[in-house]
Amino acid sequence: MNANIYASATSTPVQIPATRNESWGFWGTMGEHAKAAWPLAMAAISEATDEEPEVVRAFLDSRHGRHFADTVLTWMHCGEPLEDALECATDDWMDYRIGGHTRRKYGIPHDVAYLTAFVVQAGIDEAE
Repeated sequence: MNANIYASATSTPVQIPATRNESWGFWGTMGEHAKAAWPLAMAAISEATDEEPEVVRAFLDSRHGRHFADTVLTWMHCGEPLEDALECATDDWMDYRIGGHTRRKYGIPHDVAYLTAFVVQAGIDEAE
């Protein structure tokens, strides 16, 4: 994939890493929309969480990326175009907060934004 996103502070183009999981995760769940959705999701999530593209790619390729794609597809089913559906899904996941069960299961602090928590967790999991 030869797309770029721009770092907000410097406006320097950053290469968007390609998925490593075309059959599952975000890409596999988005199906026919995957190619168009991938760079939009990378940019939206990077901006919302302030995480590097490689970390966002790890999230999108994970099972949580699949669930994020489900949220995007739900918005699209409600009539939102792809770009708006991605924005709505990103907003939803930033509004959700980590509760007690998820805190105990994953060791993520309580009340962190769901999207931030699972993007960071995916980056940690990939680094291990």
